[in-house]
Amino acid sequence: MGVFSERDGSANKMRESGEALSHIMEETRKIIVPGISTDKLDKKIEELIIKNGCVPVLKGYEGFPGSACISVNDQVAHGLPASDHFLDEGDIVKVDISISKDGYFSDMARTFPVGEVVPELHSLIKGAAEVFYAGLEVARPGTPVNIIGKALDEKAGSLGYSTVRDLYGHGIGKVLHELPEIPAFYDEEHNHILREGETIAIEPMINMGGADVIWEDGDDFTVYTEDYSFSAHFENTVLITENGPECLTFLEEEVP
Repeated sequence: MGVFSERDGSANKMRESGEALSHIMEETRKIIVPGISTDKLDKKIEELIIKNGCVPVLKGYEGFPGSACISVNDQVAHGLPASDHFLDEGDIVKVDISISKDGYFSDMARTFPVGEVVPELHSLIKGAAEVFYAGLEVARPGTPVNIIGKALDEKAGSLGYSTVRDLYGHGIGKVLHELPEIPAFYDEEHNHILREGETIAIEPMINMGGADVIWEDGDDFTVYTEDYSFSAHFENTVLITENGPECLTFLEEEVP
């Protein structure tokens, strides 16, 4: 995987990409309302990406038809935009956007409520963020990536949720997906040691029920919880620095 430095300006290029994506996600949040179709939401996201001088890299990626993965309720990830799938009051929607800016990639996902949702779903959304930050805290030079996974899994378990084991975070930089894979659980085989200057996408997906997932028959993309329980997703692009992790993607409310 690539290593980005302050000396050649490449670390700042990654920051610029992350900042652009953060702005796109902030604007996306404002257009999530009951009654909008996932296809219309996807088209508006594509407009935002282009307006901000970025490339919607998911479009056409391995045949994916949209510019964002839009996954609702028990859909865990990689949901396909559809003109006949409308967001309803009380839903939760996971929006996963990947962009490149000047050849530098960033990746970000958030789970948003659609209108008013029940308290249990607010807790699930908040829990996904808490799980992410538990993993972020240990993402330092010299740390094996499976220690991040251990932190994610333990935090999810302490909150009463399960972590999805079939989907992983990943390295990111000059390409969208590269090694190392970042599991959301401890796996001794995922033992890459993080180095200063590496960038990774940490993205726990947590379920209200069990960890098992299934793929939708026929589309090869959409992932559902096997037990139909609701799921939440929280992802950021993270730069590993000598002083610890630097989160390159964020919403305004998340900045201390």
